[in-house]
Amino acid sequence: MYTPPQPCPYAPPPPPPPLRRWWQHPALIITLLVVFPPAGIALAWTSLWKKSQKILATVLSGLWFLLPFLTADPPEDDAKAERPAATASPSPTPTPTPAPTPTEAEEPPVMPSLVGGDYTAAERIVADNLGRAYAAYKDVDLPAEYGTWLVCFQRPEAGAPVTSAVPVVYLTEPGVPCPKSPNAVLHKPAPTPPPAPKPTPTPKPRPVTQPPTTAPEPEPEPTQEAADESVYYANCTAVRAAGAAPVHAGEPGYSRRLDRDGDGVACEN
Repeated sequence: MYTPPQPCPYAPPPPPPPLRRWWQHPALIITLLVVFPPAGIALAWTSLWKKSQKILATVLSGLWFLLPFLTADPPEDDAKAERPAATASPSPTPTPTPAPTPTEAEEPPVMPSLVGGDYTAAERIVADNLGRAYAAYKDVDLPAEYGTWLVCFQRPEAGAPVTSAVPVVYLTEPGVPCPKSPNAVLHKPAPTPPPAPKPTPTPKPRPVTQPPTTAPEPEPEPTQEAADESVYYANCTAVRAAGAAPVHAGEPGYSRRLDRDGDGVACEN
């Protein structure tokens, strides 16, 4: 008798779900569906999503991808063709403003010739332009009133615009000739004589120191020893033997050594 196989009391475990790759990650697929729909749709169909989810993601991403093209403006050429050509209105031509002629422009005042006249004639133009007046000689001072003084030099020169420089005039007293250039010296100081040569000091004679004069020593008087030395006695015995005793001082043969008592008589005994 055939017995059918009995089912195993223990059922095998279900197979594990398939592994998900990195490109099948939902966050990556959704990002690509928004940023770059073609790549997102391709990855969506390789994912583990359900079929209904894949269809929904494909439709929404496709609409998102086609939306800019559906709302784009018509081409510029078609818009120009539809618009009627506008008639260009001529632009107004600007009328050039005529430049003022030299006669119409206001000319600056010109410096007149002041040299040779008195300061009264030049005072107005000098004072109006904040000018100054100086003496032509630097060693001469202007007085309080110098309207009659004559103008020797001026700055700027005659014919130059007054605005180019501050007017300056150099004056001299009537009767005093103008110098060759401003700031000259009128009263030249007298030349200072050269200093006299200093006298050469005469050297004082040096006092001659004379040696002290000494009185000549008196000649020594002939002593008893300065007797005639041609006669010589060794002792009184010799004197007596010669028969010359006694011998007085000054006599030949007298000697101090023979005169014991020094009375000038030798060998008196």
